[in-house]
Amino acid sequence: MEYPTWAEIDITALKSNVRRTRGIVGKDIKILLTIKADAYGHGSRFVARAAVSAGVDVLGVATLHEGIELRNADVRVPIVILSPSLKSEIHEILEHGLIPTVSDMAFAKALSATAERFSHPAKIHVEVDTGMTRGGVNAEEAYDFLRAVAALGAVEVEGVYTHFPATYSEDREFTMGQVEAFKGLLDRLGADGITFPLVHTANSAAIVEYDSSHLNMVRPGGMIYGMLPREDIDGKGIKPVMSLKSRVVNVKTARSGSTVSYGRTHRLEKDTRVASVAVGYGHGLSRALSDRGSFLVRGKRVPIIGRVTMDVTLIDTSSVDVEVGDEVVIFGKQGGSEISVYEVAAACQTIPYEVTCGIGKRVPRVYIEDGKILGAMTLIGERLPRQQICL
Repeated sequence: MEYPTWAEIDITALKSNVRRTRGIVGKDIKILLTIKADAYGHGSRFVARAAVSAGVDVLGVATLHEGIELRNADVRVPIVILSPSLKSEIHEILEHGLIPTVSDMAFAKALSATAERFSHPAKIHVEVDTGMTRGGVNAEEAYDFLRAVAALGAVEVEGVYTHFPATYSEDREFTMGQVEAFKGLLDRLGADGITFPLVHTANSAAIVEYDSSHLNMVRPGGMIYGMLPREDIDGKGIKPVMSLKSRVVNVKTARSGSTVSYGRTHRLEKDTRVASVAVGYGHGLSRALSDRGSFLVRGKRVPIIGRVTMDVTLIDTSSVDVEVGDEVVIFGKQGGSEISVYEVAAACQTIPYEVTCGIGKRVPRVYIEDGKILGAMTLIGERLPRQQICL
């Protein structure tokens, strides 16, 4: 079947990005792929399988249910929950073999007590706050906290990490200070004979900009999906993974003086061929693109006119011989032209990650590798090529 609006996920590019990341950090450093928020909007089930087959060692999610979704998809590599969990979630965390982040002693003790009934220790990671001021144990309290948690009977501190807030800025001194503070904590604990199998700090930008932050595991997110927070950061050859596409569903001639879409914010100055495209803010297209963004149709840029609506966006196709059913590219390539996700993000005054994370569940994700369709994930479940996915 055809889809009115869909996101194409290039699995070939995704695997290439995993290999490039491996080339940067080396074969001895583990890779934890941050796959939260449905793999930054790319679809966690297919992405997890592809990433693991390409050499990712560990997956990182934000919530219990994101972890359970991957387990239900038969993903068996270690999965770390990178955000704090509730005590009420402990039983399911252990039942599904997930690894929580712990930064609260009451949670750690409750976890240890529950793990005793599961007859094996609960692996955990501890986040140390060295400057993000979002979560984790305060750096000045981390030494005592880690010693106390390590002494609990049914808890194994598998990993310790910190989070960088400014690797994409020019303030290198702040990030280097975080690295030094974190390493200083590890050295102090090591002098007491307390070490941890996994230590990790480096997000995508740090992987390419701060070699000293790699330690023995890195935590890429956006770079595996072909994005970095800023376009001017050297991505070391990473490739875009997602393209967002739609179709023309109506074409009409509107007379000069007509107004377009809600609020009548756009008035036509001449007779105009107006095409309706089957994408709107209900799909995740930002309303900020109203009267300012562009789409690609038949390899040419055409302007958005009027306000983006929930289900449809209008474009001026006077310069293009367009027909109902034509493919429209919101971001991606068509012919010799391209609209990047960075361009869309800039027009919306945000970052690329928000653009892809914002694409809703009503938009099917179609997975393509080496030019062949592997399958799709839709609102009604997973579809395979034999179920007639057509683009």
